[in-house]
Amino acid sequence: MHFFKYFFCRSYIKLCFVTDEKKGKANTILRKVVMLGLEKKLTLYGFNNLTKTLSFNIYDVCYAKSEREQKDYIAYIDEQYNSERLTKILVDVTEMIGAHILNISKQDYDPQGASVNILIAEGSLSSEHIDESCNQGKYLKTARDTVHAHLDKSHVTVHTFPEHHPDNSISTFRVDIDVSTCGEISPLNALDYLIGSFDSDIITIDYRVRGFTRDLQGMKYFIDHDITSIQDYIDDETLTKYDAIDVNVYQSNIFHTKMLIKEIELQNYLFNKDVYELPPKQRLDITNSLRKEMIEIFSGMNIY
Repeated sequence: MHFFKYFFCRSYIKLCFVTDEKKGKANTILRKVVMLGLEKKLTLYGFNNLTKTLSFNIYDVCYAKSEREQKDYIAYIDEQYNSERLTKILVDVTEMIGAHILNISKQDYDPQGASVNILIAEGSLSSEHIDESCNQGKYLKTARDTVHAHLDKSHVTVHTFPEHHPDNSISTFRVDIDVSTCGEISPLNALDYLIGSFDSDIITIDYRVRGFTRDLQGMKYFIDHDITSIQDYIDDETLTKYDAIDVNVYQSNIFHTKMLIKEIELQNYLFNKDVYELPPKQRLDITNSLRKEMIEIFSGMNIY
């Protein structure tokens, strides 16, 4: 499989053609470069007010033919990814990026879906510096139905969107996660964990850095770490399972990666049904329907 990377440079687009083998070697080198960049900390004047935002969007696709199967799938997803589990995932993300929780709020919705919002701090704060309205994540020890999480200068949010197609028996589950940080911490460090926390057929990732900070001589820095692609922060074994494409605007510190699962193991996409209960032609038809749905979601347009 070949990978294509699109690089936006001033007024033109450059297309680079990279083979799997070369890409693997390049990723190893790039990852080392990136880590070196993170290790070399800048001496700054005042507070590092760069804002780094990671938007992580995944789709899980399933075949559920009957109305009962569709409702059961939505109910299953709603239970598997309720606000309690989503909150645990975001709390883990907060720890991974080295932040501290100020406040957490969460909510499950009727008929389906959930949201969690966490406000985080780059460093630990003494209790007298924390607003009395913040729960500091203490909801985890209670039976409350709603919780809100706040991070100082930063936040983590997640929303879920289960749905099903009215005609072709395809159901989808979408998760949107946003991690926004200010200061030295970077949300990219939690990317592998987020990918592994969900069954992802399509993944869309956006990363951008906003604002600027200064060194002691007053020189502006619009980014404080090296990055050439979001893929540099994704495990090589994970990347082998997906076709991936980049669209990056380097001079604006905007990075975009889309990933589409390569192989469809049909049994993993059937809800409450064994693949061997279906005749070969129906298996092929279902696989084609699943692939078409994935391609349209990946492409962001109606194709078939």
